[in-house]
Amino acid sequence: MGLTRQYLRYEPAALFGLVASARGSVAFVALRGERGRYVAVPGCEHVFVWDTRKGEKVLILKGLKQEVSCLCPSPDGLHLAVGYEDGSIRVFNLLSGEASITFNGHRAAVTALQYDHLGGRLVSGSKDTEVIVWDVINESGLYRLRGHKDAVTQVLFLKEKNLLVTSGKDTLVKWWDLDTQHCFKTLVGHRTEVWGMALLSKEKRLITGSADSELRVWDLTYIQEVKDPDEPESKKSKGPSPGTEENTEEDETLELDEHPEERIVKCSKVGSIVREGRDRVVTLATDRMGKFLACHGTDAVLEVFIVLSEEELQKKLEKKIKKAKKKAKQKSEEAPERSVELSLQEEIQRVTNVKASSKIKSFDLILSPKGELKIVLLLQNNVIESYNLDLSAQVPQAVRASRITIGGHRSDVRTLAFSSDNIAILSAAAESVKIWNRSTLQCIRTMDCEYALCSLFVPGDRQVIVGTKTGKLQLYDLASGSLMETLNAHDGAVWSIALSPDQRGFVTGGADKCVKFWEFELVKDESSVQKRLSMKHVRILQLDEDVLCVRYSPNQKLLAVSLLDCTVKIFYIDTLKDGTLIATGSADRNVKIWGLDFGDCHRSLFAHDDSVMYLQFVPKSHLFFTAGKDSKIKQWDADKFEHIQTLEGHHQEVWCLALSPNGDYVVSASHDKSLRLWERTREPLILEEEREMQREAEYEESVAKEEQPVVPGETQGETGLAGKKTIETIKAAERIMEAIELYREEMAKLKEHNAICKAAGKEVPFPVNPILRAYGNITPSAYVLEVFKKVKSSELEESLLVLPFSYVPDLLRLFNEYIHLGSDVELLCRALLFLLKIHFGQITGNHMLVTVIEDLKKTTISRVSEARDVLGFNMAGLQFLKREIEAKDEVTFFADATERFEEKKRKRKKKEKMVLAVL
Repeated sequence: MGLTRQYLRYEPAALFGLVASARGSVAFVALRGERGRYVAVPGCEHVFVWDTRKGEKVLILKGLKQEVSCLCPSPDGLHLAVGYEDGSIRVFNLLSGEASITFNGHRAAVTALQYDHLGGRLVSGSKDTEVIVWDVINESGLYRLRGHKDAVTQVLFLKEKNLLVTSGKDTLVKWWDLDTQHCFKTLVGHRTEVWGMALLSKEKRLITGSADSELRVWDLTYIQEVKDPDEPESKKSKGPSPGTEENTEEDETLELDEHPEERIVKCSKVGSIVREGRDRVVTLATDRMGKFLACHGTDAVLEVFIVLSEEELQKKLEKKIKKAKKKAKQKSEEAPERSVELSLQEEIQRVTNVKASSKIKSFDLILSPKGELKIVLLLQNNVIESYNLDLSAQVPQAVRASRITIGGHRSDVRTLAFSSDNIAILSAAAESVKIWNRSTLQCIRTMDCEYALCSLFVPGDRQVIVGTKTGKLQLYDLASGSLMETLNAHDGAVWSIALSPDQRGFVTGGADKCVKFWEFELVKDESSVQKRLSMKHVRILQLDEDVLCVRYSPNQKLLAVSLLDCTVKIFYIDTLKDGTLIATGSADRNVKIWGLDFGDCHRSLFAHDDSVMYLQFVPKSHLFFTAGKDSKIKQWDADKFEHIQTLEGHHQEVWCLALSPNGDYVVSASHDKSLRLWERTREPLILEEEREMQREAEYEESVAKEEQPVVPGETQGETGLAGKKTIETIKAAERIMEAIELYREEMAKLKEHNAICKAAGKEVPFPVNPILRAYGNITPSAYVLEVFKKVKSSELEESLLVLPFSYVPDLLRLFNEYIHLGSDVELLCRALLFLLKIHFGQITGNHMLVTVIEDLKKTTISRVSEARDVLGFNMAGLQFLKREIEAKDEVTFFADATERFEEKKRKRKKKEKMVLAVL
């Protein structure tokens, strides 16, 4: 077997040119003790935290591969929950920037996240139509709620009651009782998808937004349960006891309720508020206090409303009654009998409209202590805007406070180029050309341009040329950042530009079916003394079809031209008549490698799952890169016709890429607005290993897509287990199995050893297992506990679910031993109860386990009550300390105030003395 060819691996080096992805949501986060200054936004797979005042990126919460789809800060402001496209959720600590918890439960993108008011529970809704409630403190899933028939759009916890409200694209709003984990009410008053909802007026109102211009408002009445000790059947009488309500309203709620006898809350439609936007609601939300409500559609206008408090409403009502009485007096009538009521428009008043510079994708509100409303908008064109709304003004107007744009282009980057010294990167889009420093990733120049399609650095790297959609060539000077010259080169778009290998000129191809040759020249302007660089048109090649791409061969003897009719023509440069390797990529998803001796196709490779958008050789080699609409970049070997590696990172179509002249760097641009830099490392890449890794990744992906394991005897109902089977849960189950097997072997060896000792009549040395020695000579049973403790809390139930029953009896015996010792009672009880739940029939039918279960029953109850007592004692102690500290604080506060008062008195006396002295 010959030597295998060695390749060097390209690794992701950086992501830049992105301010924020338009897919997820934006949220204010508290950082360094400040609220309303820092905002978290999705940045492809990462989360960026921007300082809106300085326009700087202060923190990056690094993701894995999947794109961020949803954000939600915790009530204490210390954590940020991030939902991803693959259904996973990670909770980041904002102080350290590390992901402390990972939850895997959803099978599709997370669309909604919400913490409860204490921050102990997190609820998530997803495109897979399911809602999952997670325990953040215990880092585990509580339960899964099924009921929606389409993607979930919003989830809300209620503060006072243990209830949850969810809305979906299936037009339904569902109410869930979390004590019993079932849906007790479904609102069916919508005709189209419910895109957003919010709770107002201390959770006495629900407002929903759908595909029309109406915001529907519902009144919520919580029906108190009658708690009478003498009446055990009280739960059945949850409805309102007096039957004096109007029949019409009762009929309406009966229509809305599926089970009137199970009512906990009563919803009745009050009316609706009409938005100015005519399209669907995209986001509907309130600030954290519930004082302000805002919403936007698919346009650039955010509508802001104020929700009046009970006191304000009372004052308004009193004024209205006074007016009514006055009117009645003027008409010399008696006071009107009919009651004066406030309309819904008076209760929820429009404050103002905020007009953004582009389409809004998401927003967040926060009320500052000064009484100013701060609004942050995430726009579609890679921009974050923040506005301040002064509420004390007679007519409140939103003033733009900041706009973060410097980090990227407003539209998709269509062309990239590297400078000859490998240091500068050029990127150009529909509105501007930017020059970036490769090592610092800072944007060093931004120049306005027309819609750019192709570009190059002029030899010497002091100027750049950009070809545009209108057929112009624009020449820019980098030192001054100014446009030096614009030439009308083609009658249609300039699709391609290529520098000649002798660096004296370049060639362009356009939609006007022409290939034009240009040379650099120095010209003298009338106004200036110095000469400047210009471009001179030297010759033209007319063809029958639009020219899509032009490229020189490295020896400058041949020119390849690709045409719209799917052909590539090769010309001799000197004679331009029709004439070692050329590679072509096409919209048919293939890459073809041709020999230039006979024009034969050496090999056709199926390269991408969608059109091939760009192809470029690594300088001085037969390796080349392709970029596709399938969001992948691939490296190929043109000699061996082999795929070397795939660079995954972009989340949408890759439009173009550029290789540095030394081949060490690749930069790529995508529809997700990001630019990515890839660096060639010194690490060799072995193809067999690469294929093996690819197969492993495919297997792990298929495991997650398999049918979930079923609990015997359980039917698919409204609720289910929160977790899902992943490669991690399978590995955790395997580790537990290995630990139990080691325990069995060691116990058998110990028995044997004891028998040998007895026979020999003396102590024989016992060989210690190397694994147990590594753990510090622990016992086999202690090793099983160590392995068990290392299973992630969020993966425990799923790992036990795939564990074969043959291992369960040993586990139960070990649990008995551990609980006797009082170690990790909480964890063991959780695992024990879950095992009893899923293997109930087999455990109770096994006579060998009767004594173990009896023993477990006694020890568990005593140990749990001990743990409860300890917790109760600690809680009482902490509350006592809290009261002590509060009492001390009040005393010191009073002492401070007295001291300050004395200080002021002294200063005043001093001032008076000075005034007297002056007089």
